[in-house]
This record gives sequence, structure tokens and C-alpha cells, in this order.
Amino acid sequence: MSSATSVNAALADYAAGRMTAQQLVGIVAAAYYGEGGRGTREVYKPLMEIIERAHPGIVELSGTTEKPGFAVRLAERPFPKRYEAELRQVVAATVTGSSSAASARPGLLSRILRAIRSIFGT
Repeated sequence: MSSATSVNAALADYAAGRMTAQQLVGIVAAAYYGEGGRGTREVYKPLMEIIERAHPGIVELSGTTEKPGFAVRLAERPFPKRYEAELRQVVAATVTGSSSAASARPGLLSRILRAIRSIFGT
């Protein structure tokens, strides 16, 4: 099974509720940063943007003698619940083949309101 196939299967499983966000993050990050991610990175880029924003430091790269010259090791911590809705939107857009991640990202006003709410704890 190719990397793209396994990621697509994981996306479908996550969209159907058969996989947790943490499991999906691991599969997508490994495929994106690994050698198998070549040629498909643009497809997974919107997913990695939300993953890296919500879960900074998700991966640790370490040197290895094997190709591509580094190994991906995932952080051992849960994916933040407050970003799961946004992750689901991006997954849905990726599964349906939408090339525009802008529709899955909240607008400027939404982001400002979310920041204000987080400051005041509402």
C-alpha cells in the first residue's frame, strides 16, 4: 500500500469517525515528512498547516543513515480538542478533492473573535 493510499484511507476513517485526531496526525505527518510524501505534499499541505498550528512540535526529526536521511518521530501528546472541528473541515475538503483550503480556514473576523474569546475564557 502506498503512502498516499494509506493517508487517503486514514482521512476517510477519520471523516467517518473510525479514527482519532491523534492517530490521523501521526499518519499524515509521517507521510508528509517521509520520502513517500514527495509529489503529494501539496495535497496534504492544508492538513499540515492546521496540524502544525494546533500542535506545534508534533514531529521531531532525527538523523539516520537510511534515505531520506532523517527519521520522523511523533510527539507523545494528544491533539488539542479545540482544533478538531477545523481539522475535520480540512479533512472533508481534502477527501472531497477540494483544492482550496481557504474555504476550510476561518475568516479574519472569525479568528479575531476566537482570539478575544480565548483571552476572556468564554
